[in-house]
Amino acid sequence: MQGRGRRFKSSQVHQVNFAIMDLSNFKIETENLILKSISLDYKADIFREFTPEITKYMVPKSPEKIEETIEFIKKAMADNKKGKDLQVVVLNKKSQEFIGCGGLHEVNTKTPELGVWIQKAAHGHYFGREAMTALKGWADENLDYDYILYPVAEENYASRRIPEMMGGKVAREFDGTNAIGEKMHELEYRIYHS
Repeated sequence: MQGRGRRFKSSQVHQVNFAIMDLSNFKIETENLILKSISLDYKADIFREFTPEITKYMVPKSPEKIEETIEFIKKAMADNKKGKDLQVVVLNKKSQEFIGCGGLHEVNTKTPELGVWIQKAAHGHYFGREAMTALKGWADENLDYDYILYPVAEENYASRRIPEMMGGKVAREFDGTNAIGEKMHELEYRIYHS
């Protein structure tokens, strides 16, 4: 659902050898947000807000049944526990309301991948940027990586500003398809340590 998925052969992924981190109790607070490990407590929110409009520029499609959302969350929780991914829910710090999901995927590699989606009602407040900046800050302090990947559809100007604001540079372009099979041109940004 949230993760964009790797766009290259698994042989290109360089695994990092380090102790497994259990990321199932992760929590970061920023000025406006709380990012915490995904859980089934947010299944109704994710199901309701992960709409076709939100997934227009994403690889995963909007779920048709809540069971699909539950399956996604259970897999994300297992991957957090194994230290493979860091999948979080993004909450409004003041109201504690759910506003989206974010992730740092493949944290056990030299090239982890950032991704985020924010519900439509919360667009325009730079919450995606704030969430991604927080996860990158965590990665800078806790991971040994070469660079972080941030793939984004070329047409998705709002999302492109996120890696650009973090100093990311386009390293690769490729053609892909979105959730409903429409072709889209994608840019893969590389973001280096601060």
